[in-house]
Amino acid sequence: MKKSIKSLLIVGLALLTVGCGTTNTVPITGRKTHLLVTDAEILNLSTQQYQEYMKSAKVSTNQTNGDMVKRVGQKLASAVETFLKNNGYANEVQNFQWEFNLVADNQVNAFCMPGGKIVVYEGLLPVTQNEASLAIVLGHEIAHAVAKHSAEQLSKKMRQQQAAQIGGAVLTAGGMGSNTASILNSVASAGFNFANLKYSRDNESEADHLGLIFAAMAGYDPQVAIDFWQRMSQLSSNKRSEFFSDHTSDEIRIAALQKQMTEALKYYTPPTTEPAKTTTAKKTTTKKKTTTKKKTTTKKK
Repeated sequence: MKKSIKSLLIVGLALLTVGCGTTNTVPITGRKTHLLVTDAEILNLSTQQYQEYMKSAKVSTNQTNGDMVKRVGQKLASAVETFLKNNGYANEVQNFQWEFNLVADNQVNAFCMPGGKIVVYEGLLPVTQNEASLAIVLGHEIAHAVAKHSAEQLSKKMRQQQAAQIGGAVLTAGGMGSNTASILNSVASAGFNFANLKYSRDNESEADHLGLIFAAMAGYDPQVAIDFWQRMSQLSSNKRSEFFSDHTSDEIRIAALQKQMTEALKYYTPPTTEPAKTTTAKKTTTKKKTTTKKKTTTKKK
């Protein structure tokens, strides 16, 4: 009897541990998520993985394309940070240290690590074709960082670890003997790889939604997203990226983007082109002044 009571107490304590954490509200969508990992913990883990990845990655030698990725990325990042500061998320800006790199790889792919470390593969550029479509992709990746999708997925892994420990505790009637830090290390050692992370369909749909708006905020026409995804859908199956493998079908994705377009266009200000100034030379005419001498006649007396 005492053993059963002790087991119940252990389960209760474990469930309490599972319930701890922070509540995160995703900008724009307002969706609330429960995170078990702090910003500092996940940024530290992400930075380590990013540094390891860049040691083995081959940065593109195409300076024009590399500069384009950096230029479009920084423009998006600036617009997003301005939005966050103006809408009650100023404290989140400190978590981002944006970095955009183009990698020499033929995969039609890109990824973002927490903290704003974004990598684009060269194989994606023939599909984007232009800066506006690239902005749609980068907006999608930035959205993963802003919405803290990696932390959400990591928290799910941690809950699975905690659930396993709860089961073990009930069977052995022993103590928990774990905390958030040890669980985090356990998950990390199990191979939680940000570069190869597959998000849930809900995460991908939310990133599409936010990314469309982020591109519009940065001055890129969000309507190009439709053409871009149509081009993506035309790729043969062996060339299809794992980038969005957990997403719904292309048809459903495009239909969702079309529904969100009205909202996205509210954030879009088309670039204004000033009409060319025409300089009309003022014709100066000099009026010739003619002086008529009055002929004086002397009357002969």
